[in-house]
Amino acid sequence: MKKVIKTGLLSIFMLWNLSCTPYLDIVPDNTVTLEDYFSTREMALDALAKVYSYLPSDLLTHQSSWLLGDEWIGRPDHDASTSDLQGIRLMRGLQNTQNPILGHWSGTGGASHLYRGIRSADIFLQYIDMVENMSETEIKEWKAHVKFLKAYYTFLLLRQYGPIVLIHKPVAVDALSDELFPRRAKVEDCFDFVLQLIEEALPDLKVQTNVLDLGQINKMIALSVKARVLLYRASPFFNGNNQFYGDFLDHNGEPFFPLEYDKEKWKDAWDAVDEAIKFGEAQGYKLYEYEGTPYPFDMDDYEAKPKDMQTLYDLRMVVVDPWNKELIWGLTHMLTGTTLLSSHTNIYLPAAYTSGITLNMTMSEQWLAASFKTVETYYTKNGVPINDDLTFNKNIMFDIVRTPDILNPEYEELRGFMQPDVLTIPLYLNREPRFYANMGITGGYWRTHGEKIPTMMFAESYGGYNNVTGRIDLQSAFFRSGIGIKKFTHPESKSGNWSRLVRHPYPIMRMADLYLMKAEILNEYLDEGDPKRSEMFDAINKVRKRAGLRNVEDVWADANIVSPRALNKHLTKNGMRDIVLQERSIELAFEGSRFWDMHRHKRAVTEFSSPVTGWGYTEADAETFFILRTLQSRRFIERDYLWPISLDETNTNGNLIQNPGW
Repeated sequence: MKKVIKTGLLSIFMLWNLSCTPYLDIVPDNTVTLEDYFSTREMALDALAKVYSYLPSDLLTHQSSWLLGDEWIGRPDHDASTSDLQGIRLMRGLQNTQNPILGHWSGTGGASHLYRGIRSADIFLQYIDMVENMSETEIKEWKAHVKFLKAYYTFLLLRQYGPIVLIHKPVAVDALSDELFPRRAKVEDCFDFVLQLIEEALPDLKVQTNVLDLGQINKMIALSVKARVLLYRASPFFNGNNQFYGDFLDHNGEPFFPLEYDKEKWKDAWDAVDEAIKFGEAQGYKLYEYEGTPYPFDMDDYEAKPKDMQTLYDLRMVVVDPWNKELIWGLTHMLTGTTLLSSHTNIYLPAAYTSGITLNMTMSEQWLAASFKTVETYYTKNGVPINDDLTFNKNIMFDIVRTPDILNPEYEELRGFMQPDVLTIPLYLNREPRFYANMGITGGYWRTHGEKIPTMMFAESYGGYNNVTGRIDLQSAFFRSGIGIKKFTHPESKSGNWSRLVRHPYPIMRMADLYLMKAEILNEYLDEGDPKRSEMFDAINKVRKRAGLRNVEDVWADANIVSPRALNKHLTKNGMRDIVLQERSIELAFEGSRFWDMHRHKRAVTEFSSPVTGWGYTEADAETFFILRTLQSRRFIERDYLWPISLDETNTNGNLIQNPGW
């Protein structure tokens, strides 16, 4: 695996780490011209690297947009810092116009400057034909990469700001005032611009990426992102949003947003997602299945319950097994620091496993935690929400209980998922496999450092708060909610140095996302009772089957499991919408999906304005630990749906109309 990482990531590491080259950000002097920078293939590769370098660094904790929403909470000593945990700062109601948080328009608040990325793309497209030692085929392919990246950067701006300034070509030195101080385009024109660029790129992209170029754009990536773009265009936020933006008008007094709902936009999205899925499946893309040998610490459990343990491994490894068949597009970087999500979410190796060696937390700092709300989001073992499962007793879910001991036949159902003979709560029992694969909980296991560590999360326990005299790093390293996130930690990752970390791409798009997109699209487009809705169930059930769950149409029609108020919920459009969105929140948890799903369905204010809660992380016993506490206030109001354009931009360009509320 290490060999695969070394060779497979080499090319894209090179691309992204040459991005410090400043040549596209300066005006050449009389000696050096832009033509000089495109004189050879090697220099053109640097230019291509420059365009790639503007991809948002969502794998870096403090700059990651994946921290938007309600899934995460960081350690409290970062709350006062204006440069840390930018995504969480925005959710705390700290967005502003002076230095917008994660502001891709101007590159503020930890964000990449996407308009510079677009400018780099345009310069590349203008000069790449001058390179003499490249074939016409290769030039076309590199142009396709850059056209797609320009489209993608434009889409990210559109997603954040709504109407944006569209850049059709580089601005000349002698440009007229309208070109130097452009106006924002209508939302529908922005979507058309993005889609046109993707269509232009598609014919010249490779069908499959070479092993040395993993991470670079290919046809499957472009088709999948096209489907995502059309999904957003059809979603309520962008499709007939008279509720929010009926009076948000351009200079001509016309609305920036389309105010009339157009159902056929869902049909466009359906066509696109079907094309992406069919193309991907033909190329071997599929939902991930672990094909390796179980780790030695799991062999006994594997032999005792092979089907359940295989499901656990499928779910546990889907993100961290590098470049597997489910991953469509992954983001990675050659880093020597400790700012990765995988570093801040991993627990450090407990003293009992170190043979007396001084604890070293580098690359496993255990302070980026999950919210209690995320714990509640995961299904019961029956594959339905805890609020709708008749067999799940919410009245006792916070009671202290002890798991069966290892000789008790009742323990067999928990084997491999939970420890025997430990204190925990019913909320942690009888949950779906993804819960145990992804969540670091009291009474569970954390497969990391080449070990299966029995986590308790109490103070002075494995995974819990440690008040070690003289060790400030340990005193500040704790999961603030008492709940960890295992999703980004490879079982073989170790502490001590960045080179001991098993690096993996962070998923921008994977097949599970496409299947769930299809389920959502068909639910919105097809009428209730339409026989074609069977395709909708087939799509979502692919993901559920991999998670070890029953089909949607079976479990939601089961009166022995589902409460009367929710029985047959899947047969209505509104009910199925809730089911799909919760399935997405679970399957794609912590991957940056939930915030934008709630955003495009206009649910963000309702979902994201509640305080983050969790357990008493400083408490050393179950009775005091398992008391739900308010940890951090959150505020998301209607104006936060659209990012503010910075004051520097609006002061410079008087033609820019600011977003509502700012």
